[in-house]
Amino acid sequence: MQIIKSIQSRIYEIRGERVMLDFDLAILYEVETKVLNQAVKRNIERFPEDFMFRLSLNEWESMRSQIVTAYQETPDLLSEIVIISQNKRNTNITPYAFTEQGVAMLSGVLRSEKAINMNIAIMRAFVDVRKILLKQNNLNEQLLEIKERLGEHDVQLNELYDAMDNMLDEKIAQLKWKDRERIGFKIKE
Repeated sequence: MQIIKSIQSRIYEIRGERVMLDFDLAILYEVETKVLNQAVKRNIERFPEDFMFRLSLNEWESMRSQIVTAYQETPDLLSEIVIISQNKRNTNITPYAFTEQGVAMLSGVLRSEKAINMNIAIMRAFVDVRKILLKQNNLNEQLLEIKERLGEHDVQLNELYDAMDNMLDEKIAQLKWKDRERIGFKIKE
């Protein structure tokens, strides 16, 4: 379970897609980033744009500070390796981002037992993230439904208050008519 949580922390939202970056995958597969990227380039036909894309320089710059901060907050050996490897990285070359389908395709490119086992764990992490997002969407829908109901109840309550005010006004009007001082001729009975 710990490995899945570790993987989930490495799933980012970029361009509206949930992705993992090449250096994170290399650490998880226990290979160098260079080796992972070479394997991908040898099999580039397996990785269309919706499976893998290179980050723009702006995307990478905005992510770098977030990644280093996130890894510094969770101090462990892997975090230190990521920070060190990112300090060595050529800043002109941005990392590849792999979508869920791209990560699945990596299992066919990297054939070690470690890669296969890690790929299974990564797929489970993606599924867990999807479940969490579905639950969150369901809660958001329920909250909207409750707000709509409350709005309807407010309208109904206001109508009730108006009707009660009207009834009270009629009662007051009737009392005033009966309790008024009579003028005119008085007839004795």
